[in-house]
Amino acid sequence: MKKIIIATKNPNKAKEFEKIFDKTEFVIQTLLDFPEFSDIKENGQSFEENAKLKAHAVMREFNLPTIADDSGLQVDELFGQPGIYSARYAGDHNDAANNAKLLSELGGVPMEKRTARFVSTLVFSNPKNDDDLVVEGEVKGLIGTIPEGDNGFGYDPLFYLPEKKKTMAQLTMDQKNQISHRGRAIEKLEKEYPNWIIW
Repeated sequence: MKKIIIATKNPNKAKEFEKIFDKTEFVIQTLLDFPEFSDIKENGQSFEENAKLKAHAVMREFNLPTIADDSGLQVDELFGQPGIYSARYAGDHNDAANNAKLLSELGGVPMEKRTARFVSTLVFSNPKNDDDLVVEGEVKGLIGTIPEGDNGFGYDPLFYLPEKKKTMAQLTMDQKNQISHRGRAIEKLEKEYPNWIIW
């Protein structure tokens, strides 16, 4: 069985990746399987840099193929912020505080100028490959004026999808996975990794 590590402690995120690997051929592990492994400082200047920091650190530690991602929200009116600081915009992984700060920063901005995108960059690193496989997915929308929906996390209750007439948090998990930035990046990864990886 071939082993791959997903560099996350989030079981829901790991499940999204697991779907693209045949369970009869692969064993998928996450950082939850290695509790002694210390947290990685994500001090890169871009989503790709942060994902590479994670992927390389885990790959070097365990000498196994590793997938890492970094993702976040970019708001045009705020010059691409919160960007790489999305999870700690107002307080570390404090969704309510982050959403409140975002609404405050966009106070008085009309709906048509509240354009934004969720971006996800995936990096697949492998000890036998010289170069990383890097893919990106994005979904465009608008930042609403009040949070709506209970199904999401992070900025999902504010991220309005005009074509769906709903926020990301008003979609079911299956609907969200079909159009989400990470879902789109994982789709690209599924197509590209078999021709890239050296076992």
